[in-house]
Amino acid sequence: MKIFLKTEDEIELMRRANRLVADTLAEVAKHIKPGVTTLQLDNIAEAFIRDHGGVPSFKNCPNPFGGPFPASICTSINRVVVHGIPSAKVFLKEGDIISVDCGAVLDGFNGDSCYTFCVGEVDKDVRQLLKTTKESLRLGGPEPCAALRLWRGSRAYRAWYRTGDARGSSGS
Repeated sequence: MKIFLKTEDEIELMRRANRLVADTLAEVAKHIKPGVTTLQLDNIAEAFIRDHGGVPSFKNCPNPFGGPFPASICTSINRVVVHGIPSAKVFLKEGDIISVDCGAVLDGFNGDSCYTFCVGEVDKDVRQLLKTTKESLRLGGPEPCAALRLWRGSRAYRAWYRTGDARGSSGS
């Protein structure tokens, strides 16, 4: 596989595409509350991306298992692992968690990120899970290789968990 090094200008364009994704997720977050449908969140995301000069990168993306992806974001509620399809029939409920995966192309470069949000008040065990996974990601550090980052993150998490900090106790 050939690796293409990016110029400073290209890195800045990548940064701008990812900033658009972050701003889109922030906009979507303002609307996450009980009673909102995942399709409403998708419409908000698509409008925000397009209003800021981008194109949703997930929408109409080819799918080897059927038709192209029909939405601008993926919305995965609770136990749905990834790539949930927004729907007018899926309403957010108090206590849900929703992962919103967003991608946008801006000036020829793609930005992509996912964030998990709480819908209203969530169970303390769910809050602890979110805290623990976020800390695991932080402990993984800014490694250039995803596999190494995952390995270091899981290793650091295991050490952190064994101290009892993750469970709110003082030992194993």
